[in-house]
Amino acid sequence: MNMILPTASISATPNGTTRPQVRIVIVGHVDHGKSTLVGRLLHETGSLPDGKLEMLKAVSARRGMPFEWSFLLDALQTERDQGITIDTTQIRFRTRSRDVVLIDAPGHAEFLRNMITGASQADGAVLIIDALEGVRSQTRRHGYLLHLLGVKQVAVVVNKMDRVDFSADRFKEISDEISAHLIGLGVTPTAVVPISARDGDGVAEHTPRIGWYKGPTVVEALDALEPAPPLAELPLRLPVQAIYKFDDRRIVAGRIESGSLKSGDEIVIMPTGKIAKIKTVESWPVTPVNGPQGAGRSVGITLDRELFLERGDIIGHSGQSPRDTRRIRARIFWLHDKPLTTGEQILIRLGTKESRATVVAIEKAIDPGALSNEENTAIARNHVGEIDISLAQPVATDPYTDNPRTGRLVIEVNGRIAGGGLVLSVDAGRPAVPIDIVPVESALRPDERSARYHHNGAVVWLTGLPGSGKSTLARALERRLFGNGGSPILLDGDTFRAGLNSDLGFSPQDRAENIRRLAEVATHLARNGHIAIVAAVSPSTADRAAARRIADSAFREVYVATPAEVCETRDPKGHYAKARSGGLPSFTGITNDYQPPTGNELTIDTSNRSVSDATDAIERMLAATGILFDELIDLAANI
Repeated sequence: MNMILPTASISATPNGTTRPQVRIVIVGHVDHGKSTLVGRLLHETGSLPDGKLEMLKAVSARRGMPFEWSFLLDALQTERDQGITIDTTQIRFRTRSRDVVLIDAPGHAEFLRNMITGASQADGAVLIIDALEGVRSQTRRHGYLLHLLGVKQVAVVVNKMDRVDFSADRFKEISDEISAHLIGLGVTPTAVVPISARDGDGVAEHTPRIGWYKGPTVVEALDALEPAPPLAELPLRLPVQAIYKFDDRRIVAGRIESGSLKSGDEIVIMPTGKIAKIKTVESWPVTPVNGPQGAGRSVGITLDRELFLERGDIIGHSGQSPRDTRRIRARIFWLHDKPLTTGEQILIRLGTKESRATVVAIEKAIDPGALSNEENTAIARNHVGEIDISLAQPVATDPYTDNPRTGRLVIEVNGRIAGGGLVLSVDAGRPAVPIDIVPVESALRPDERSARYHHNGAVVWLTGLPGSGKSTLARALERRLFGNGGSPILLDGDTFRAGLNSDLGFSPQDRAENIRRLAEVATHLARNGHIAIVAAVSPSTADRAAARRIADSAFREVYVATPAEVCETRDPKGHYAKARSGGLPSFTGITNDYQPPTGNELTIDTSNRSVSDATDAIERMLAATGILFDELIDLAANI
């Protein structure tokens, strides 16, 4: 069944008071008694419709079968008799001080999709274990599942204690084993409860058969779970949906996702950081409105000054604004047929904001069906993983642990939804800047430079064997872009080794530092609107990946894949001959230590393409990936 869950964590009672609401998921092996426990909980908490239990017992008797508590859950999921239909959009019951909503967990992949890409978020979980079978491999996988989703409140239920004669020793053995496993994952159990769901022991009351147990019942353990903070108590988040002009008013419209606002509030618009005060709060049909407007309300506001805002900006209160960033780490569920790989160009949607982005790193890519610790370098369909994303423009967002409404993202590829996920952190992968270092930004904005050059800044990284044609292509591309009015700058590896990097040798550590310095200089130029064209052998996959992380979304890797035998016949600098005679012991073309790229944007073999044709291909790639504007392309076509 598909759960349609409310986002608030406070629910109203008939007399108008409010009760905390917690959302839980019950997970466990298919035969460990999940359905029986749910049925028992519904009965013990008085959450069944009048006469439902008696009706099901009568149905069981007519069918000649003993009544099972799991029938109660079945009755809420299917039509068991003609004319009996039960709404299953929500399964609810009430403890002494909580309203509990059950989140369905039909399977690993489906549950992850619901939890990561859907609107619901579990506040806690119940992990159920069969006392006779003990901790199974699937039990451990369910624990790992909860760890993946960041569920920190987990109550463990050891069911079917009647099958082990309510043995305290058997209970302690299971309790110790599962507690150690969960603690190793960073999840400390809130309680471990021995029960017999079929007979009711330990579900809502202590019974003589578990007299040796002094902890909480299942209902008491659920009663102790802490609900997520109500959206109204979180900081203000108003994503801008549109800006309208009415008479002399400029109205900024959107839905309040969390917090509240009122006229007179001082706000900050992110990611630009502009500050203003709310002049009026507009609504329909009566406007303006007075008093605070809270989460879930669609409103329009006017400001006390003229500011440029656009769709996707997020409004918060001063001092409590979301983070602005161009780099985020996310846990995603991948839906696309093609696996997601490092270097992939994607479109990210965060609320009403969208931005082109590049996947700069992938970690913890696993199959949720197996839920093992085995990691992959790509995220396949219906798999989950953690990725670092570099955004083409700044966005405002929150980690989902701080705000579940603004901490979620959707990924598009070629106009199709390809995945969704949770924002784990912002500024992922960036080293901390020393507190006494204050970087100074250029006086010119990126859009000013791009308007003049008709292109965005970029790092075009040409890699390949010595003699493959990197420098020849780099010079041809530089001449082409400059002739069309662009601002290209050539950064040749050998030129840098003759100057800035003359202190470096050819050890793996020195080679890595050589690439780092090249990448830092190239990235600085790209951030200031230039196209930095790097020609460097850069044989190590890890070193080129580090360069991509430094350059973020500006990085475009071109593999000049000319065969080694062709490169050696060219030998433009005499390096092959010197290496063959022993004069260059660590020369890449001879030692076979070049690692070809796999996630590059373009591959060119110059043994079968002219320089002009290869330069055309690079230009087309830069245009297709958003670096070159149409104006520059039109200029090139007319020359």
